[in-house]
Order: sequence, then C-alpha cells, then structure tokens
Amino acid sequence: MTSIASASGSPHAAILGVGSYRPTRVVPNAELVEAIDSSDEWIQQRSGIRERRFAGPDETIQMMSVSAARAAMEQAGIEAAQVDCVVVATVSHMLQTPAVATAIAYELGTDKAPAFDISAACAGFCHGVALGSDMIRGGSAKHVLVIGVERLTDITSLNDRGTAFIFADGAGAVVIGPSEEPGIGPVVWGSDGEQFDLIRQKEDWRDVLASDRPEMPHLTMQGAAVFRWASFEMAKTAQAALDRAGVSAEDLDVFVPHQANMRIIDAMARSMKLPDRVKIARDIAVQGNTSAASIPLALDRMIQEGEAKSGDLALLIAFGAGLAYAAQVVRVP
Repeated sequence: MTSIASASGSPHAAILGVGSYRPTRVVPNAELVEAIDSSDEWIQQRSGIRERRFAGPDETIQMMSVSAARAAMEQAGIEAAQVDCVVVATVSHMLQTPAVATAIAYELGTDKAPAFDISAACAGFCHGVALGSDMIRGGSAKHVLVIGVERLTDITSLNDRGTAFIFADGAGAVVIGPSEEPGIGPVVWGSDGEQFDLIRQKEDWRDVLASDRPEMPHLTMQGAAVFRWASFEMAKTAQAALDRAGVSAEDLDVFVPHQANMRIIDAMARSMKLPDRVKIARDIAVQGNTSAASIPLALDRMIQEGEAKSGDLALLIAFGAGLAYAAQVVRVP
C-alpha cells in the first residue's frame, strides 16, 4: 500500500469518520429556469447540475451541522465528550458573532471544547482538515470535529442568471484523530487576492442599510473567469499536493474536488491525467454547489455508494472566493 508522507517525528492524524446532512427539498432545474430566462438543457450543459437541495426554515446551519456531526462521530466511534475542538467552515451563518461552532459544540454535548468558525468560502473544509490534522500532530487535541456547512440560498438571488442555478444547501462533517499511519498528507494552500472580485458578496452591508429599500446582499460570480482560473491553476495545486504527500496520480483511488462545476471537474481530471480506474466525485449533479459543505457531502456519498472504500487514497481539492484554495491527500476512513 502506498504510504502518505508525514512530517518526521510527528504523531499521525487521519479521518476517522464522515457524516452528512442533505436538506429534504429537492429542486430540479425546471423550478428555476423561468426567473432566469434559461432552460434545463442550458443549465446542465453549463454546470452539470440536474437538481439541488434547498434548506427549509427548520434546516438551519446549526441543525444541519449537528446532524452531520453526529453521523461522523458515530462512524468514528467516539462520544461528544471526546471531541477536543470544533471547527466550522461556513460563509452563510447570518450572525457576525458569536461563532456558530460554539452553539454546535454545546448542542452536541462536548465538554466545553474550543470552537470557532473559519471563512475560506468553498476552500473552507480543506482548510479545516489542515487545521485539525495539525492540532492532532501538534498535541493540542486528540479528536477534532471539522464541519463544512452552508445555507447559500439565504444569500443567492434566484433572479441572477449567473448564480441562481448553482448554489445550494447542506452540511458535511469529519472526525480527525490519531492514527498509527499517516492518514492526512501535508496541505497545499494559498490565495490569489488579485482575483478578489471574481466571487463575492455583491453589496457591502453598510451600503445595503443606507439604501432606501434594503435587500439581502447576494453572491455574484464571474463564471467564465472562474472557470479559466480553476481549470488552469487547480491542476498545479493538485500536483503539488500529490508531490508533498509523496504519491502520484497513479496511486490515487478517489478524486474528490470541490463540486463547483462538472466542466471544471472534468478539466482538472484531464490535466492531471487521472487513470480511468480513479473514481471521481460528481455529487454536484444532484446536490448543486454547497461551498464549504461540498467535499464532505461528496465524499460521504461515495462511501455510502461503495465508490470510495476504507483505506482508499483520495485527493481533496477546493477553491472559492478570495480566491482561496487548498488540497491534501487523505485515506478514506
């Protein structure tokens, strides 16, 4: 079995369990096309999305996170009191403070574990995995709960032709803990602030409140520019993550990219020259783009459907607003 390179002399970390929550409401393309003067065929050709999940009033950031977290903890075989830290990646928690992670940690029943949110948009979950791995290897925690969760429908305009059909809701979680063998490779991450405006909240809150008719700020995206950037830059980041883990594309069993766009996923796979036997996550077709939640949602589906098996070598890679990005090689729990 191919080994993942790890820092010399450090304890090892691995993903011990995965869980997810998908909202109950399924929204096919047909429900959205009239408002954006589009068609099901156009949406599928442009993004690969057939349907997505929209959260209902009771499916809050906290509720979805707790559900996904409990599933991950059950798979990992740990109790809430064993969770030493809760990290929540999200951009759609509507309170600037306090962090929703604190409320999630309390509802789960952790023993007053440190808890905080991180804002790295679609790359947030991979950032959280890197932080959790480093906590384990550094000795500041034994079990870290990392959650990616979004209610992007709260900040998406259903009249915006560039985003209305893309964004959706959901939550995914993993438990990271100690391992006899390296289970999480070194992270390759960064940001390209020159591209700051490509994906962003359109309005500053102060401008919104100063308006005569305030409306909820919404996400806006320059889709063509994002496609070009991601298709070119992320293949290089993926290769760097493989190199740092000491493996090659030939060693991979599973590829779990951020579920942003099916065409971007295909472009990255071609650029990386992935072998045909490598299973590729394509959860976006039925889930939409859930930003920080997309990778754990996609990974959990692959596990549930038998496409990803325990011990498989998987590459995770994500990119989003900022433009922030991160990638690492992991073992499937």
